[in-house]
Amino acid sequence: MNHDLLAVAMRALAAAKSELSSGSTEVLATKSSPTDVVTATDRAVEAAIKAAIAAERPHDLVLGEEFGGDETSAGSTRWILDPIDGTVNFTYGIPDYAISIAAEVGGVIEVGVVCDFPREEVFIAVRGQGAELSGRRLAVTGVSRLDQALIGTGFGYDSERRRLQGRILADLVPDFRDVRRFGAAAIDLCWVAAGRLDGYYETGLKLWDHAAAALIVSEAGGVVDTALDGFDSGDLVVASGPMLFGPLAKRVLAAHAGLS
Repeated sequence: MNHDLLAVAMRALAAAKSELSSGSTEVLATKSSPTDVVTATDRAVEAAIKAAIAAERPHDLVLGEEFGGDETSAGSTRWILDPIDGTVNFTYGIPDYAISIAAEVGGVIEVGVVCDFPREEVFIAVRGQGAELSGRRLAVTGVSRLDQALIGTGFGYDSERRRLQGRILADLVPDFRDVRRFGAAAIDLCWVAAGRLDGYYETGLKLWDHAAAALIVSEAGGVVDTALDGFDSGDLVVASGPMLFGPLAKRVLAAHAGLS
């Protein structure tokens, strides 16, 4: 794959991996709830990515989970960063967390890189050039029936949101082959791209959770919608192969309509 911004992203990823490999799991603060934690490593990894990008492209905009930044690209190039997607897993030593880097040009994600750090897997995509893992082209599954579909999902940090998510999952799970919950949205989406999951849905995600991985799914032949009917952008993300997307989105929307 060839793209100037991909080369920058990969060099920024190298800096991020160096920080993460020696990082501490000590919790420094909390954000949206007492269980939504931030470690020194979250901040150090994001700072390392920003510094690496600024060294090559000092005029680009940046939006990151830990330090915030530019909410809109306004026609410019903007980098969207999640230094550790799955921080709680990281603090517990659970090997499911990722570094996510997306490059957006004029409001369109052009490059996505997600590094599943514990597994040493790097998923990459360039718009119009496909998606790859370790040089292997990725492709979503051709599953079309919900009862044959392995679905990933996740839960938020707010207790009332989790209560509703649990009720919705209880309504949905009999319709699926089974459900998996790993705790890192970027990895879940990349696993859809790699055919390890047939589909995925989750509410309450932020742009940095899905910006890079959604492109990876799309470039692997999948469908991703982050603004389904009745939901603001990111409030409900649904992803799958094209044959499953219609039934999955319809069923998830129906469950929310019936229980929310």
